Amino acid sequence: MRKLFVSSVLAAMAGIASSAQAEVVVVVNPNAAPTSLTKDQVAQYFLGKSGEFAPLDQPESTSIRAEFYQKVANKDLAQMRALWAKLVFTGKAMPPKEVGSNAEVKKTVAANPRAIGYIDKNAVDSTVKVICTLP
Repeated sequence: MRKLFVSSVLAAMAGIASSAQAEVVVVVNPNAAPTSLTKDQVAQYFLGKSGEFAPLDQPESTSIRAEFYQKVANKDLAQMRALWAKLVFTGKAMPPKEVGSNAEVKKTVAANPRAIGYIDKNAVDSTVKVICTLP
């Protein structure tokens, strides 16, 4: 009986751990030209190397932001702060505009054909177009 209980608890914990990291998607306005982008192309916008789109960040306190930068640029948040401090100091680029949530990203992207952002896949609706999925 005890082995069954322990097995059940471990299985539940594994399920919780796997759901902790949600699938992140990159979204643009439904009328934006690209239908898909690679992870490397997405990184160009969020690392200040391209100005075609205006990137939107979620708050640094959210887990989705850390997960996004790890998946798209292989960088943690401290590395991103250092990168942006250097780019801003040298006048080469300005960091992405920060918005408050998945809903705020969707609202801003829906209103601006040049905006690009990332949200949890579960938050996708018809107001945005998914152009990259980061599993």
